[in-house]
This record gives sequence, structure tokens and C-alpha cells, in this order.
Amino acid sequence: MKDLIFNLQRQMGNTTAWVFPGQGSQKVGMGLDLLNIPLAQKRFELAAKVLGWSVLESCQSQAKLSHTIYVQPCLYVVLSILIDLMREQGYKPDLVAGYSLGEYMALYAAKVFDFETGLDIMKYRGELMESTTKGVMANLIGFNKEQLEQQIEQTANVWRINDDLNYAVISGSIEAVESVLTQIKAERIIRLKPNRAFHTPLIAATAAEFQQFLESIPFESAKVPVLSTIEPDPIFEVAQLKDNLIKQIIEPVGWRKISLQLVAEGIETVVEISPSAGLTKQMKRTYPKLINVSTAAEISIPKVAA
Repeated sequence: MKDLIFNLQRQMGNTTAWVFPGQGSQKVGMGLDLLNIPLAQKRFELAAKVLGWSVLESCQSQAKLSHTIYVQPCLYVVLSILIDLMREQGYKPDLVAGYSLGEYMALYAAKVFDFETGLDIMKYRGELMESTTKGVMANLIGFNKEQLEQQIEQTANVWRINDDLNYAVISGSIEAVESVLTQIKAERIIRLKPNRAFHTPLIAATAAEFQQFLESIPFESAKVPVLSTIEPDPIFEVAQLKDNLIKQIIEPVGWRKISLQLVAEGIETVVEISPSAGLTKQMKRTYPKLINVSTAAEISIPKVAA
């Protein structure tokens, strides 16, 4: 029945996807514009009780926003408020997707779990990922694709963890990543925070521990289709949604696959709900009709979903 409804919506046109960024999209001061909104006030108060620290205070600290333990819950709280403000204004997505951590925001938007359940997940995940094996992640711009692939193939414990055509993200052990970077010519190399080997097999033990935790968390079937960077086909089922959350910890982020799948699904407009516009920048060529929602004021945009 859900597939039938989605297909009917797609045939009617004006289909809209909501997309959500991952860690790295955070900005100092995010969420402060929400202070006078009753819904947001209640969420910030509840978050402080669950987390034991203030999201608003952490969002004003560059030092704290450099640590996974703070970033993941902060992004979840701020973006979940924007999601619910969008809902209050009558907006709704025909499809949702998230980049890495953003997949949890996508699941919240698809009503897979409620706010507090999602916050419990973010608290545990943030603490777990903060304590995992240290490593290096780096962004390469203006590089030779064949040269990079060759160096990665010849070096143990380093992987390319994205599929974008214009820039590459590599991740792995400190020694392996630094070795590759010394052999690669690139216009620009940016070492990323956090200093962990995210999206690689080096943190398989972390994924296994998270799996045990996630098995006890109640999920509902998605109310709108979810695209995962692990599996870009539309998903509703709880078992598959959870399985993808485990796999994404140690596997590359296939955001280009998501973009291509959105085209295949007939999506006409993409709304990025994010403190920044990172995904929007990546997707501009594919989707000229892109809207970035980063503050409460921007929710007064003309409706783009039926």
C-alpha cells in the first residue's frame, strides 16, 4: 500500500525529498534563532535532562562542536526542531535521505522513532564514536583519481569513503592516511575533524557494540520511503533500516548514488535541512530546484510538497 501511495504521488508530480547532512555540517551558534519558539524551548529542556549538558551552550562553543560526543546530539536536536516546525507549516516529504549521521534525522522525519528515542540513540552513538579507534580523515580537491586509487590499493588500512566525482574523502589509520597524502598531488588537502577512522573496517568493533544497543531500541516502519547510502532503493522495513545504520559505520558514504536515485524516483525538488548547505552544493547540478532550510525564518518558503 505504501509503495502504491508513493507511486501515485510521483505520478501527480511536484515530489519533494528532504535531505540531511552528517557530522561536519555543524556551525557555532546554530539553534540560537529557535530560542523564542515554545516547541524548541521544550526540546532544549528535555535534551538537557537526557544528556546531562546543555545543547544551546554547546552550540556556542567551537571546542565542544569539535567533539563527536557533543556534535551528534546537537545536530539531532536542532534539526529535529526544524523538521517539526516544517511539519507544523504543512510541509511533508515524499522521500527522505541522510548523509551518514544525517540518516538518523531522515528516520526521525520518516517517523521511525520519536524525539526522545532518537536523542537516546545520539547520546549513546556520540559517546561510542568518541571513544573509538583514532585515525585520520582527509578531503582531497583537485586530485588525480587513478593515482589516488592506486595509492589506496597499495596501502593497508586506508580507504576512500565517498563516491563524489569532484572531491575525495579518505579515512584510515594515521600512518596509512599520511602515507597516501605524501604520494598524492592535489590542489587542496583538508584534514577533517573528528580524528577517527569513520566509515572504515578499523572500527568494526564499534559497529558490533552499537548493533547490540540498537537491537533493544523500538523502531516503527517508515511512514515515507527512506534512501540509505548503503542501499539507495526506497526502504520502509525496520530490520533493513537498522541493518543500514550498522553498516554505514564501517562502509563508504554513497551520496552520489543517492542523488542519482532521487532522479530515478522522479523527485523534482530537494530541501536540505541543515546548519549549512554542504549537500546542496554537491547536488546543484543534478537539482536546480534546491532549497536550504537552516533557520526557523526560512520555513516560510513557498510550499514545494503536496
